[in-house]
Amino acid sequence: MSTRRPLSIGLVYETFETYSPRPGDPLDAHVEFEPESTVEALEAAITSLGHRPVRLGSPFDLLSRLGDRPSLAVDAALNIAEGFGSRNREAWAPNLLEMAGVPVLGSDALTLSLTLDKAWANRWAAAGDLPVAPQTTIASASEAETALLPASFPLFVKPRWEGTSKGIRRSSRVTSREALVAEVARIQADYAQPALVEVFLPGAEYTVTVVGHAPPRALPVLQRAIERESGIGLHALEGPAAGEPTGTLEHRPLEVLEPVLEAELAALACAAFTLFECRDFARVDFRLDATGSPFFLEINPLPTFAVDGTFAILAELEGVALADMLARCIRGGLQRLGLEEGAVSRQASP
Repeated sequence: MSTRRPLSIGLVYETFETYSPRPGDPLDAHVEFEPESTVEALEAAITSLGHRPVRLGSPFDLLSRLGDRPSLAVDAALNIAEGFGSRNREAWAPNLLEMAGVPVLGSDALTLSLTLDKAWANRWAAAGDLPVAPQTTIASASEAETALLPASFPLFVKPRWEGTSKGIRRSSRVTSREALVAEVARIQADYAQPALVEVFLPGAEYTVTVVGHAPPRALPVLQRAIERESGIGLHALEGPAAGEPTGTLEHRPLEVLEPVLEAELAALACAAFTLFECRDFARVDFRLDATGSPFFLEINPLPTFAVDGTFAILAELEGVALADMLARCIRGGLQRLGLEEGAVSRQASP
């Protein structure tokens, strides 16, 4: 029988109820936060490993705790907090945990900030020989009136540093200069940031979850449904925040994923994971052009662990419980940190 001491694993998170809506917030302002069920799923995964989950709350709760005492009384922490308002928001919790000397499961603050800013991430991806669609950033409607465009229309317009499809509507696909100006104005007004304007890729869309380290491993590729009329992913258009009830939009038939393409997507996803120095888990999105060639869209080192999200779908495909799937990710992170079973963890202050 093992005599190891169970580890205390802190959870830093935000639920839909953590922050009150602010005047002028768009409908999808809180879409990146999690339901209570996600926190419970992570607690179940940690408990299944024989460890003790400790709710640390939001980054603001973390800041308050650190102001009161020098220790958080945890051996490691898992951060799923998104923050709000700036392109450094995903780095709030990892920076505070680093200052407190607490090892963190998942990617560090620099990786989170770099990947959240899509313009910087795409430049980094292109420099690393990942295929990236032609694009530019436009800061204002007046700039959009005369800006040199990356290609002919149609183009796609989205916020420069948001995730979870925030800011994407049917109007995001623009076919004229007038529509471009209006869309950039909307992004600036609603999200207070520049717009990323890129070539609209008409092909199928895929997401690849990557886990582990040295080397990372790609899980089965998942295809995303695309609305028939606009060619935009249903995950972006459906739901109250996007103005459409779930399940109301007609989507294109899903395409057959050929083994050669699946292998290419998996290899590209692992290459992106390594390029951005991600840790333990991330999700990488791709879209095909008119010839069927894949292009890097974005990488998310802070993916959702929601009970209806990508990890849950992968767990169902594998025939295992979500808690088991998440436990593997957590165990891998603990092994990377040298806190795996049998390791002597640091004595935390009460």
